[in-house]
Amino acid sequence: MQRKRGTPIGQLILASLGFVTAFAMWFALAPFSAGIIQEYNLQKKDIALIASSTIWLAPIFRQFIGIFTDKLGAPKMAGFVLFYTGIFSILASFSRNYSELFITRLIVASAGIFFVVGIQHVAQWFDEHEMGLAEGIYAGTGNAGAGLAALFLPRIYGLDYRTAWLHLGIFAIALAIVYVVFGVAAKDQARAERAKKSATLKDTVYVWTRFAAIALMFQYAMTFGLEIAMNAWLPSYYTTAFGDTLKSLGYADLKALTVAAGTLASVQSFQASLWRPFSGMVSDLFLKNKWTPWPFLAKDDPIAPRIHWAFTSMIGVTIVMFLFTLAGLSGNLVLSVATLALLGFVISWGTGANFALTPVLFQKCPGIATGFIGGICTVGGIVYPLIYGKMANIHMGYAAVAAFLFIPFMLLFITAFRAGKKIDVDAGIGSCRTYGVSQIGSGLKEAA
Repeated sequence: MQRKRGTPIGQLILASLGFVTAFAMWFALAPFSAGIIQEYNLQKKDIALIASSTIWLAPIFRQFIGIFTDKLGAPKMAGFVLFYTGIFSILASFSRNYSELFITRLIVASAGIFFVVGIQHVAQWFDEHEMGLAEGIYAGTGNAGAGLAALFLPRIYGLDYRTAWLHLGIFAIALAIVYVVFGVAAKDQARAERAKKSATLKDTVYVWTRFAAIALMFQYAMTFGLEIAMNAWLPSYYTTAFGDTLKSLGYADLKALTVAAGTLASVQSFQASLWRPFSGMVSDLFLKNKWTPWPFLAKDDPIAPRIHWAFTSMIGVTIVMFLFTLAGLSGNLVLSVATLALLGFVISWGTGANFALTPVLFQKCPGIATGFIGGICTVGGIVYPLIYGKMANIHMGYAAVAAFLFIPFMLLFITAFRAGKKIDVDAGIGSCRTYGVSQIGSGLKEAA
């Protein structure tokens, strides 16, 4: 049987289409939250629980999907994820009570694991010097699915979330078939075999215990983890915090209020998505020009400039989170939305920076590394909305998260990549001999 052929651009388009569909299904509950809240008479703590629940399965499922993607190839795993989440999206549309709706949507929300599949797929088709832009285009396009859902689903379907979920499920199943037929796992057989060889339990635990992987996971938790938390939380936030303002602007009934809140919420997602390719390009520029502005971070290693850009993003996100709290406290809706747009912009710095770096650092096991970094980070999407919901003042949660979580994350990042110390992706708890695996950082200098 002749092996299927593909092109880098063709596989990038396929991966991006799969991710945008998965992301749209993942966050297809949030745009209808106002109607669901009213239908089931939910309270503020219930809103936070719903927002949090969309992330519950991602930390676990992303670990396993990374291993299986390296082992079996991206097309098979992409088809699997799109197919089963499409089935449960259809089942959710026929739910008869809140318990059925909650459980089926919980499973649909695992569509977010597609991110790992696509990152690995793109990494297997592009070379290291163009990784930032390629992964940025993939992830940025895919992340836009949340914004598209928030912006268009209420306009197309009104309060009829059932029909929206039905149509999304049908489309996902059709795309699953297309992905399996036209997807090709890697640019060449050597890349596919290298990833397959590393997909063992020992290699997985080894990656989980590397200091570089842990630091990058926390960096991604305060960028992508924050992004998905806000995707799930913001429609309810604007409905609750600025409901009177929106009503005074003419959004009086529930349907109009849902459309308005969803539109405002989409600002963050679109900014975080549309600027992600830009961030990947900036990472490539940092590497090309050898920019290393932070004196407390490693400078001499070839990969160091990408690390400096990643840390820059962490500073930006932390500052703007404080500003978003201040904007909310001012009661000025325009200022709040403008600050939200800025937050989405700096989030894109971090998400683009991370996956311009991760596939290069962990080129021998991209699926496993992506599963860990992109999986555990989603715990942020669970924790942050719960913090927001528990604050006495609904605006204060953003500053609290920045002060008590993001600043320690930055300190950990500095420790992992500190100045005067060689960047060693194999440094961690135990050595490669302890785990009986080969080093994953060999060839890093050439790859950078």
